[in-house]
Amino acid sequence: MTFLVVSCPCALVISIPLSFFAGIGGASKEGVLVKGSNYLEALSQAKYVVFDKTGTLTQGVFEVSGVHHNELEGSLLLEYAALAECASSHPISKSLQRAYGKEIDRNRVTDIKEISGHGIIAKVDGKTVAAGNTKLMKKLGIPYQDCHSVGTIIHMEIDGNYAGHIVISDVVKPHAKEAILALKKAGVRKTIMLTGDTDRVAKQVAAELGIDEVHSELLPGDKVSEVEKLLSLKKEKEKLAFVGDGINDAPVLTRADIGIAMGAMGSDAAIEAADVVLMDDNPLQIAKAIKISRKCIGIVKQNIIFALVIKFACLFLSAIGIANMWFAIFADVGVMIIAILNAIRALRYRGKR
Repeated sequence: MTFLVVSCPCALVISIPLSFFAGIGGASKEGVLVKGSNYLEALSQAKYVVFDKTGTLTQGVFEVSGVHHNELEGSLLLEYAALAECASSHPISKSLQRAYGKEIDRNRVTDIKEISGHGIIAKVDGKTVAAGNTKLMKKLGIPYQDCHSVGTIIHMEIDGNYAGHIVISDVVKPHAKEAILALKKAGVRKTIMLTGDTDRVAKQVAAELGIDEVHSELLPGDKVSEVEKLLSLKKEKEKLAFVGDGINDAPVLTRADIGIAMGAMGSDAAIEAADVVLMDDNPLQIAKAIKISRKCIGIVKQNIIFALVIKFACLFLSAIGIANMWFAIFADVGVMIIAILNAIRALRYRGKR
């Protein structure tokens, strides 16, 4: 009877799930929503963190900073760009509409065609207007002027002629650099940035933040391909996390080992596809989420080792006739209570704020 009481697995059966529940609850109190214990465990093994740039490492608040190589007046070129982009909700389109500064008359715009990863073609006042990146100009066979300014460049074509380009700048988030350092201190081996922006803009942001690797001028499908390559290069026990916020990031969030979405500004599609959702847009939360997950897994391992060591010791003592029923009760109920109290520690996170 003593042997049977000692061998009862109550401590393991109760304390291990409770440790995960406490870890998920503790993370949620810190503004990190984890959708399951398996994702919490995977997050603790994250060695590669891949970032989308816009809205994740940068604020996603774009402002027009210049109009260059334009034959038309700058205000008129902005007007054509704003009207052509009027149907889009992309931050760059919104910045063009803000720079125009007047009410958009959509009756002036017809035949809007959005080309993913390239730009928009539309008819404005009967004129064919194309607004997009260099890929769009190459696709249309329009000779364009390169820009020496750093930022997102919107090239304009009107009725088959190059009309100039508009420079739009984004701002790095205040805690982005600190977040990259925090990830490296947390044991992340490599940070990677994927973006559809030009190579020059991407490299400038990566250098400013201390990111190890950068891939630029990517279409949404290209981001999935890059993540596939990274997944094939990592070791089996290492996990890759992808951090994004836009609707275009949803396929990559699904494909990564752990998808992390920025909840405050993230699109519904990104939040739905992600395994972990940050309830604000502070990238420092990523390192915090990893630390919480590792603390939780550490507590789970402590409970497993503690319970098994005590039980096997009491089973041995019981088998040779030394342990009595009081030993058995301690090995069962006592160990279970201690393991539960240890599991509750996962509710608290005492990292630096």
